Amino acid sequence: MTKNLFLSAAISLTAAVTLTACSGGDAPAAKQSADSKAPAATGSRDQIKIVGSSTVYPFSTAVAETFGKTSNFKTPIVESTGSGGGLKLFCGGVGERHPDITNASRRIKSSEVELCAKNGVADIVETKVGYDGIVLANSRKSDRLEVSLQQVFLALAKDIPDGNGGLKANPYTRWNEIDASLPNKRIEIMGPPPTSGTRDAFVELAMEGGCKTFPSIAAMKSSDKNRYKAVCHSMREDEAFVESGENDNLIVQKLNANPDAYGIFGYSFLDQNAGQVQGALINGVAPEFENIADNSYPVARSLYFYTKKAHVGVVPGIEAFLAEFLGNKASGPDGYLADKGLIPMPAAEHAKVKASTLALTPLSLK
Repeated sequence: MTKNLFLSAAISLTAAVTLTACSGGDAPAAKQSADSKAPAATGSRDQIKIVGSSTVYPFSTAVAETFGKTSNFKTPIVESTGSGGGLKLFCGGVGERHPDITNASRRIKSSEVELCAKNGVADIVETKVGYDGIVLANSRKSDRLEVSLQQVFLALAKDIPDGNGGLKANPYTRWNEIDASLPNKRIEIMGPPPTSGTRDAFVELAMEGGCKTFPSIAAMKSSDKNRYKAVCHSMREDEAFVESGENDNLIVQKLNANPDAYGIFGYSFLDQNAGQVQGALINGVAPEFENIADNSYPVARSLYFYTKKAHVGVVPGIEAFLAEFLGNKASGPDGYLADKGLIPMPAAEHAKVKASTLALTPLSLK
């Protein structure tokens, strides 16, 4: 599979030449650094273009701004498109019209690697950024919620166990209908759309985590894996769950306006808005830096970005940007990204990821 997906070095070189010759000129405008920055490579963009995850966006933006101020290159353009949307753009092809890097709050799927290969995007470089937790948060104007993964599933699933070995449409409209210990409030949760990596990770870690606590559903995993996944991953489609787009800051604003509602987003947004919102305890564990770092918080995940090797050396500054992002002062254990809510990797893992990325080692999904 790897041989088929990742084209030869000769094809990659041809793709790079093609990029140099492109002249689409349709990269979006962005705030640029001073005119003294490095000139554009002949016939190509002179500014790195980054798309992808809304969760990774603030980290990537912080690095881009620092890079623009401290290097001889222009500040990269960073867009928040969601993980799925970013990977679709990234895998669209090689050339000036296509992004150089995409952020992702979950690992790239084999189907996305295949799409990249189909469109001539070979030698993808995978970089783990660090770790993040997904929180179920509400306004500090209300009490803090304490729930189990099973209760999260019962609040958000489209179908739930009927008590007789079958399933029924989710009947719950209030939290205390699930369990008398929960608030006597209407279930109202705002969360990301299906294109979001946060949504993907939430259904895998939180929804499935609660779903498999029911023996009748857990048994499906070996007998009917597709049905098991459909039951565990399907979110309800009524007013109890509201898709609120890729703008996590907007969810925070809505929580302040409605203290009875809850929102799903990454830990970094909780950390940045700690004076306004609070994260629910899940299985008795709070979404705090140390708990995510040691994996005791049950809804934790890895964050990534992916680089198009064919664009390296053609679009100016990509290698230098990677070095800035993976420098100890940025994503290291005591780097400035930790101040923005990133859970850094341990030093040894960080060093390994840095070495692999800067060597432009192609991705393998083995």
